[in-house]
Amino acid sequence: MILLELLIVSSKVTIGSFQHILPILFSLVFTVFLVIYSRKNFTELQQQKTIHYLGWFVSLTLIGFHVYRMFFDNYNFKTDLPLYLCSLMALLIPFFTKYRKYWMFEILVFWVIGGTLQAVVTPDITDGFPSFDYFRYWVVHLGLLSVIFYFVFVFRMKPKLKSVFKSFLALQVYVALMIGLNYLLDANYFYLNQKPKSATILDYFGEWPYYILVVQIIVIPMFLLIYLPFWLAQKD
Repeated sequence: MILLELLIVSSKVTIGSFQHILPILFSLVFTVFLVIYSRKNFTELQQQKTIHYLGWFVSLTLIGFHVYRMFFDNYNFKTDLPLYLCSLMALLIPFFTKYRKYWMFEILVFWVIGGTLQAVVTPDITDGFPSFDYFRYWVVHLGLLSVIFYFVFVFRMKPKLKSVFKSFLALQVYVALMIGLNYLLDANYFYLNQKPKSATILDYFGEWPYYILVVQIIVIPMFLLIYLPFWLAQKD
């Protein structure tokens, strides 16, 4: 009964709560098990199918959530589209898991680890367990991380130093597109017009538009920090 009360909460998920920590632990165990089992027991074709199915699971969860909201919620076709960075990656991830192009990996490895990890540490979820939004949030963000780590540890894909700058340039294209869409739709995709209402790292970067400038300044150092373990592994 006490466990049930801890789980079923309709209010916003708070940092460090049971609803925050449990899905992260579950995803960590799942990803480690999947990587180890795939490397030991699956053929290359089975590995490819496994990660492609996982990619579709992440994408279809997001699509299902938006379809559900269109029919049963006050869905706003201007501001609620899946164009935030993690949502957009979730839509595109099946194409990556299908074709496994290296240039896609170069971009996604930094976007996913850099952007998704922040969303995992500081969740922005309106409704807690067992809402659809709760499952959508964790499946998308933790699922993207699982996919990337699968490519790193099963397919042995590693970024290069130039990948840091390719990913950064691709991010600038995305930002430019979102600035245009935000203006046309009066929206706030990628939080370019306003910070999230929940506590995030952006709270330490000042008010608008200063937090946008700070993020732009720290993106490359952050990407380089993500690249550091790959560089160190190559040196050994």
